[in-house]
Amino acid sequence: MSPGTGATLGLLAASVDAKAVAEIGTGCGVSGIHLLHGMRPDGVLTTVDSEPEHQQFARQAFRFSGFASNRARFIPGRALDVLPRLADSGYDLVFCDGDRLEVMDYLAESLRLLRPGGLVVFEGAFANGRTVDSGPQPTEVLRLRELLRAVRESQELVPSLLPVGDGLLCAVKR
Repeated sequence: MSPGTGATLGLLAASVDAKAVAEIGTGCGVSGIHLLHGMRPDGVLTTVDSEPEHQQFARQAFRFSGFASNRARFIPGRALDVLPRLADSGYDLVFCDGDRLEVMDYLAESLRLLRPGGLVVFEGAFANGRTVDSGPQPTEVLRLRELLRAVRESQELVPSLLPVGDGLLCAVKR
């Protein structure tokens, strides 16, 4: 994740005064650190990843960054198995950086999870320029195109595509 993308994530979390954030794809914790910096001091990040070792790295990174252990909740497992167990309208922001083949399902779950005025953010919306390339594309790029179209056409969302990093697709739930 580029420094600009990280700074933008922190800004977006602060802009919705985030107390509860769900993250799909813990990775090594970089995005989580930026989200935590932007969240309220009493906010909790719920982060989901199918790789337990990723969550161990992130746990250490959060601790080294000075965040108390109660600021993050780590849930191991496949996002589409975990997300249905999270509270309806219980989140201020949902950050999606998981399997690109599942982005449409992430969008549906995000709409359920977000409170009105909440924000969904998808990382990698440009797919290194492939979402606008007219040539044949792999399935993951076709899914991203489908996501971009669905978010743009949704009456339930106010979207914006931010040209930071590999593209952040953001949308506020009405």
